[in-house]
Amino acid sequence: MGKVDKGVKCMVKDCSNFAERSLSAEQVSKSSLSVEGDARRVYLCHEHYKQWKKETKKARELEHISY
Repeated sequence: MGKVDKGVKCMVKDCSNFAERSLSAEQVSKSSLSVEGDARRVYLCHEHYKQWKKETKKARELEHISY
């Protein structure tokens, strides 16, 4: 059972929703999301995960093609 299942909150500033996904801090730093704290893992709610996914779509596609 991970932290998301236990009910950790979203780490984006001014967001109090429960997290649905966890990403590395390096992945989230490539987007415009401002995260509270300095952690290795970042927990995002559904809305912010969707925003991150939309903002980094092109970069993720290019990274996948390079393999």
